[in-house]
Amino acid sequence: MKTGLRIAINAQIPLGSGTGGIETVLRALTSLGRLDGDEEYVFIGHWSDPYWLKPFLGARQTIISAPRPQPNKPSRAEIFKRSLGRLRPLAGKVRRAFAPPEDTPRNEIRVPVSDGFYESLGCDVIHFPYQDYVYCKLPTVYNPHDLQHLHYPDFFPAEEIERRETIYPAACRAAQTVVVASEFVRQDVMRSYGLASDKVQVIPWSPPEMDAEKSAESEARLLPEKYELPPAPFALYPAMTWEHKNHIRLLEAVALLRERENFRVNLVCTGHKNAFWSQIERRLGELKLEEQVKFTGVVSHQELSSLYRRAQFVVVPTLFEAASAPLFEAWQHGVPVACSSVTSLPEQAADAALLFNPFSVEEISGALKRMTMDETLRAALRGKGASRLRDFSLERTAKAYRAVYKKAAGLTLNDEEQNLLR
Repeated sequence: MKTGLRIAINAQIPLGSGTGGIETVLRALTSLGRLDGDEEYVFIGHWSDPYWLKPFLGARQTIISAPRPQPNKPSRAEIFKRSLGRLRPLAGKVRRAFAPPEDTPRNEIRVPVSDGFYESLGCDVIHFPYQDYVYCKLPTVYNPHDLQHLHYPDFFPAEEIERRETIYPAACRAAQTVVVASEFVRQDVMRSYGLASDKVQVIPWSPPEMDAEKSAESEARLLPEKYELPPAPFALYPAMTWEHKNHIRLLEAVALLRERENFRVNLVCTGHKNAFWSQIERRLGELKLEEQVKFTGVVSHQELSSLYRRAQFVVVPTLFEAASAPLFEAWQHGVPVACSSVTSLPEQAADAALLFNPFSVEEISGALKRMTMDETLRAALRGKGASRLRDFSLERTAKAYRAVYKKAAGLTLNDEEQNLLR
């Protein structure tokens, strides 16, 4: 007789789609399969690329493909319009003459409603671990991750803000539990959407375990030549070129050191080049930094691991972050870190990073110089990073999520699970 839960996890993200943070989140959730127990986990993959998570799966975990979206069927009103044929212009005039003005936009954004697919999986709970959400008849767990669009609306198209402000608050209200990665985001979500404190649970993400053998293989001799890297030593910044990642101020800080102090800092930036890349590229040329700074674009996990180990330090000047994967990855590779002093980063870093004001080019440049010149500081941060990393555990993260699933399903938590959620 089955006694454990069956949990669905929405993983409809194709690999390499420019959502690196979400890919990391989904990989972390596969650690649920290593826990003792009889729970079953069904990962719902994207219809075009459902099985990229398969190598990471543990016991009692499977992947299924989501159905391919079908074109919307025409409504009865549309069918009637088509049947009018040449009479449509006249019918339109009549309608406009007698119908009241429309108060709602034609392309109104709505939270999707399940057509029965999610309910058909035979699961007790469904976890939506990133910002998309679907109304369904089963208990749900939801991760909004952050509310950056409310803090920096200029970074988002109006339609994306409208989409988020339709889905996020509705999903937060509908879900049994809302999960976030930091106390900073928890307070933000409660304040913005009027949620009760006991509905929003903090579960910090933990870094996926490194594959040491594959990382060693990635120490390719041709890596500097392949990506035309600047000479060592260099700083590393792994991040997509979103505007909030603050690449432009970082470039200006590098240029400031060169122009004012004749001090050279080489920099390597990895990550997907999105729509904001053109503005970064323009500023890179204006500052004449092409010989000092290299944007590699997307690199493989093995190549990124090699770049971490080659870097003198990692710099993370982002303006907004719910949780920073580069901090975890730097600590895993024994690399010292300098990062922003805003949003959730001080909470995550504790004393294991050199903090600076990301809005000040002067402060960024000062941090770059200190990290380059001060070996004693770098050694201290390496030790503190190793210590801070021990505060995060994939097993503990997985157990906390399992407790949330049990709570959503109305099951009683044991003492360990209650303590984890405190």
